[in-house]
Amino acid sequence: MSYRRFPIVYDVVFFIALLATALALGAALAHVLELPNKIGLPRDEYFIVQQVYRGWDRLAFLLLVELAAMIALAVMSRRRPRVFWPVVGAIFCLLSAQLLFWLFTFPANVATENWTRMPNDWGRLRTQWEYSHLAGAIFQVLAMAALIVAALAHARTGAVARAPYSSPGG
Repeated sequence: MSYRRFPIVYDVVFFIALLATALALGAALAHVLELPNKIGLPRDEYFIVQQVYRGWDRLAFLLLVELAAMIALAVMSRRRPRVFWPVVGAIFCLLSAQLLFWLFTFPANVATENWTRMPNDWGRLRTQWEYSHLAGAIFQVLAMAALIVAALAHARTGAVARAPYSSPGG
C-alpha cells in the first residue's frame, strides 16, 4: 500500500499514530510529574497513593493501537525515507519503553501484588518502579518527537509535490 494510492488512509493512519502516542505520553508524563512527590513517602502512605493506578493496565489497548498504527505507517512510508526512518525510530522508542516496563516495572507490580502487599524490599521496588517509569517516559517523548519529525517530513514533501513550478526569476 502506497501513500500515493491511498492518501486519505495514509493521513488517517498518521493521525491515529500521533493521537495514540500523545495519549500514551500523557500517562507516561503523569508518572514523571508525580515522582518527586512520591519517592520520599513513608511506606504506608506510598502504598495508599499507589492505589490510584488501579485500572491503568487498560492502557495496554492504547499501546497496541499505537504500535499497530506506527507499523502500518512504516509500511506505507517505506518508499519515503524522510518519513520512514523517523517512524522506525518511534517504533524503536515505543518498544524500548515496553522493554523497560516488562523488565523493571512489571516485576515490581508482581512482587507487591500491585502494591497491596508490603514485602521487606519495598523501598528497592519503589525505586525500581518509579525510575523505570521515568525512563519509559523519556522513550515515549522520543517516540512522539520522531513521529512529529515524520509528520513534518510528510507535510513538506507533500507541499513540494503539490506546489506549482515557478522559475527563480518569477
